[in-house]
Amino acid sequence: MKTIDFSSIRTIDGLDVKGKRVLVRADLNVPIEDGKVADATRIKRVLPTINKLRQGGAKVIVLSHLGRPKGVRSPETSLRPVAAKLQELLGAPVRFFDDCVGPDVEAGVNALAPGDVAMLENLRYHNGETANDMEFAKQLAALGDMYVDDAFSSAHRAHASVEAIAHLMPSYAGLLMMAEIDAVGRAIEDPKHPVMAIVGGAKVSTKIDVLSNLTSCMDVIVVGGGMANTFLHAQGVNVGNSLYEPDFVETVKDVAAKAKASGCEIMLPIDEVVAKEFAAGTEWKVCEVNAIPADMMVLDQGPKSIERLKQRLNEIKTLLWNGPLGAFEIEPFGEGTLALAHEAGKLSREGKLISVAGGGDTIRALNIAGVAPDFTYVSTAGGAFLEWLAGRQLPAVAALASRRVAPPPPKTMAA
Repeated sequence: MKTIDFSSIRTIDGLDVKGKRVLVRADLNVPIEDGKVADATRIKRVLPTINKLRQGGAKVIVLSHLGRPKGVRSPETSLRPVAAKLQELLGAPVRFFDDCVGPDVEAGVNALAPGDVAMLENLRYHNGETANDMEFAKQLAALGDMYVDDAFSSAHRAHASVEAIAHLMPSYAGLLMMAEIDAVGRAIEDPKHPVMAIVGGAKVSTKIDVLSNLTSCMDVIVVGGGMANTFLHAQGVNVGNSLYEPDFVETVKDVAAKAKASGCEIMLPIDEVVAKEFAAGTEWKVCEVNAIPADMMVLDQGPKSIERLKQRLNEIKTLLWNGPLGAFEIEPFGEGTLALAHEAGKLSREGKLISVAGGGDTIRALNIAGVAPDFTYVSTAGGAFLEWLAGRQLPAVAALASRRVAPPPPKTMAA
């Protein structure tokens, strides 16, 4: 990501959109239950961009995917319920089209008036979307005069509506996209030091690239969840019946060596909450990290570890959090995660900490703790957030920054 000049990304601030057809790529991949939206968080996040464009007199055409239909239509993957929810939240009509390309869609878009909002059907009903097919991108581009990408959570996908289309027409970043870029980018690439990263999760194998990249830009990395067990095992600690990955022992040793060479401290637990099984109501106890019983498994970091982390957090200026410290889904194995979340939330409220969090489990834990509103920024992105943490370039962000616009596709409809 450091090769991208973020200053070259154009935004919608001050943009003249009056009477223009503006294609807005959103990530409205939301859970649908019984034909209705079960969680509207992602829809709410894109409202500021849609409203700003409407107020400017734009004809707003919303594009998104839902699920992985692989070119096959189904009621379960239709965006119709999402359009209904968007209409409810906007307090204004949202016209829904049964497809995202074709003569009927073109005619429908042509009939829109300034300030109108329309939503196209699931982009992934066409295989050209996930194939990043330029011809499919040209069909989409023909529907608009401008393109606005407000789907940071899809930014790691080189898909037609995310990457290819940005090279075909004037392209801009939406408000949510820029908020994500500013918050995550600042925390990783230009943070206030000391900076700490909390990286948790079950398997270290899924976040090796993240850990490796963060060693060069963090002052402290807290390793949590089952990932910490592999690090402890690599140090010769007997982790009992805990989840760990013996095949990655040498890899985590390399990560530890890289961290040491970069002056980055890796913090592992010093005591643990252990039990014989991961189940509600099971008996548990706290033990020192070097005294884990052979028939028990680590399910959370212990009180000494959490107290040490809280003290260290008070010395930190920037916090980047992805992944819980323990198996927080079942009590009491979320106590460590929740306690640290409360501390981070308090410090953020007091203006002592810049806190950026991302990832589904992390957001869920922060919501359980009731501190998500206290964090400086909470990213709804999953894969894109991890890709950035791993130091990889995001195709959508790179496309917005390139400003390489090809000749416009032939117009098959009146402007």
